[in-house]
Amino acid sequence: MFTDVTYKVVLKGIRTSEEKEILHGITGSVNPGEVLALMGPSGSGKTTLLNLLGGRLRQSTVSGSITYNDQPYSKLLKSRIGFVTQDDVLFPHLTVRETLSYAARLRLPKTLTREQKEKRAIDVIYELGLERCQDTMIGGSFVRGVSGGERKRVCIGNEIIINPSLLLLDEPTSGLDSTTAMRTIQMLQDIAEAGKTVVTTIHQPSSRLFHKFDKLILLGKGSLLYFGNASEVMVYFSSIGCSPLITMNPAEFLLDLANGNINDVSVPSELEDKVQMGNAETQTRSGKPSPAVVHEYLVEAYEARVAENEKKKLLVPIPLDEELKSKVVSSKRQWGTNWWQQYCILFCRGIKERKHDYFSWLRITQVLATAIILGLLWWQSNSNTPKGLEDQAGLLFFIAVFWGFFPVFTAIFTFPQERAMLSKERAADMYRLSAYFLARTTSDLPLDLVLPILFLLVVYFMAGLRLDAGCFFLSLLTVFLCIVAAQGLGLAIGATLMDLKRATTLASVTVMTFMLAGGYFVEKVPVFVSWIRYMSFNYHTYKLLLKVQYQHFTHSINGIVLDSGAKEVSALVIMVFGYRFLAYISLRRMKLQSG
Repeated sequence: MFTDVTYKVVLKGIRTSEEKEILHGITGSVNPGEVLALMGPSGSGKTTLLNLLGGRLRQSTVSGSITYNDQPYSKLLKSRIGFVTQDDVLFPHLTVRETLSYAARLRLPKTLTREQKEKRAIDVIYELGLERCQDTMIGGSFVRGVSGGERKRVCIGNEIIINPSLLLLDEPTSGLDSTTAMRTIQMLQDIAEAGKTVVTTIHQPSSRLFHKFDKLILLGKGSLLYFGNASEVMVYFSSIGCSPLITMNPAEFLLDLANGNINDVSVPSELEDKVQMGNAETQTRSGKPSPAVVHEYLVEAYEARVAENEKKKLLVPIPLDEELKSKVVSSKRQWGTNWWQQYCILFCRGIKERKHDYFSWLRITQVLATAIILGLLWWQSNSNTPKGLEDQAGLLFFIAVFWGFFPVFTAIFTFPQERAMLSKERAADMYRLSAYFLARTTSDLPLDLVLPILFLLVVYFMAGLRLDAGCFFLSLLTVFLCIVAAQGLGLAIGATLMDLKRATTLASVTVMTFMLAGGYFVEKVPVFVSWIRYMSFNYHTYKLLLKVQYQHFTHSINGIVLDSGAKEVSALVIMVFGYRFLAYISLRRMKLQSG
């Protein structure tokens, strides 16, 4: 139930800020077993109202009353509300069964066992008719997968898996053909008939779809033009003098009215009188009332004839179970799993999703081809001569640069690409941000070890580097430390800017600076910029690689003193944790829901 809901946003300019009202006193209600459709042209406030009903916008900018079972919104309600966004936000490399299984394990109560949660996921698959594609990947732009209708059903399954009392959907038929759209709306009706409350926005449904709705809210420019039974909407508009002059889809007629377009609509006498008065602001070139005048008339007509009666109906108290009432009013957030379980589930999901990208034939070919080329160029090089030593130092510097460059630019994409998923799942209280962040950053570590091992196995022995097991594994450990530090920088830049163009530009400048200050190109750096090299993971990695290879017979190479290596290891470890801490703080400041 919602009464006189008004929503305002502050538009900040360069010098001044302006307050804009998006919704103007919207009133309505929907009961269990009903499907409420929110209709209106683009920009009318449908999605804003839906987000308000789902508790996804800041309540400080909202006036009016929104209640659930006669109680205000609380954190506990998140576990009772399912929210399906317009965009299908899913992991492309997970199958339908895996997607719903992970959702069940994260969202269902702690009281259920893992087997019971898995069974619930299977039940939802059969309930939504997804059994034939349950082992098919979801797919995406570059991966073949399920159809658009099946993908939408998976999104709905992600929400109904918690058996919500209220299901909210933002344009669930968008991008679907008429048959698939009909099946989707029929499915929503079946969900409502099972005792659930369903609210959905819809842009321009067909006649068949329109007649599937129980209640309808028609919005225009943020104002309420109609609320009531969907089957009575045409009767209402006929009663105020607005009816179609030709046979047309009811939804098309309603959207024309909401836009102020009355070309194929009979004009009420009140509007004809305004036009005959000859005021230029009230008419168009064709001599018909302007859209602004039509909108004003429809708002006034609704307020005069329907609004008060609907508000009186909402004042009638609804009998409630007191136990349910006490649960709904609780402000305590309830997680489906504890922190450690969230971490483990997200860790496994991360490895399963990203192993396809990490071990794609393109990436493996790139690494192996680079390793072979390096091995051939430095084939069985000899460090016994000054020239040979200098050549090998160049190879070690390239290794430090190569494994510092790619991790940065791979990690930059991590959080900007997963922002939609993170926002969706965090808004549903699926997990704690700390559990997600740690799982996301550590699930890459096992995958990050494989390609460097292959790379070093090829380069190390082809180039004739020091044949000693300890040296080989210390070189591998040094490269791995460089990779994790470079990843941290990429994560921090991506999470802070959340814009790929700006992030890649900043990363390019930063990585180039670190490379130039890495100790190979410039031996003597001016004092006032000498501090840059100590921030460069390339410099510390290069110095450690030199130490591992040559400390047994020299204490200085190309002006770099080979000391104990403790400072370099400490610097890289500080970068590993410092950059990640910056990334985590940036994510905490990120708005989960824009608008």
